[in-house]
Amino acid sequence: MQTTSKFKAAAFAAVTAMGTFAIATTAPVAAHHHTTAKAQPNIVETAQSTGVHNTLVAAVTAADLAGTLASSGPFTVFAPTDTAFAKLPAGTVDTLLKPENKGTLTNVLVYHAVAGSVSSTDLLALINKHGGSATIDTLGGQKLTARLSGDTIVITDAQGRSTAVTQADVNTSNGVIHVTDGVFLPA
Repeated sequence: MQTTSKFKAAAFAAVTAMGTFAIATTAPVAAHHHTTAKAQPNIVETAQSTGVHNTLVAAVTAADLAGTLASSGPFTVFAPTDTAFAKLPAGTVDTLLKPENKGTLTNVLVYHAVAGSVSSTDLLALINKHGGSATIDTLGGQKLTARLSGDTIVITDAQGRSTAVTQADVNTSNGVIHVTDGVFLPA
């Protein structure tokens, strides 16, 4: 019996020593494998990375709004896709992108932006609070109307055009993007 006790004690000592050795030698190696959390991109960087907002990014750049939308904000941007811009009458985008139309382009773009970070949950709460539709003030000084159609948030612009939010709550470092299937046109 005494041999068994010595064996158990020796085995325990060996396991303990190996565990301590493993911890001691692993810690320095693990310390060199730190990964730094990548900073969350801002609204402009996020739009640039999607592959479906090339027209929007070109428009924001042409209107000299990239710096503003990359600032601390926060902003909420209803971001039309390239397909949404393609639904506009032929030549509209090319005309808007001309330097002489920068003012008009800026008006269209700021009509897609709201001060603050407004999530879809916030929009739904506003819609419910106001009996089924909510008015949203844009940075352009005009209003949009939000309502529900089934489970989809639909935004109506000043010209009565309805646009669906196809992807909500794309969070960025300086706000939130809601992807839309249409372009809002101010009055």
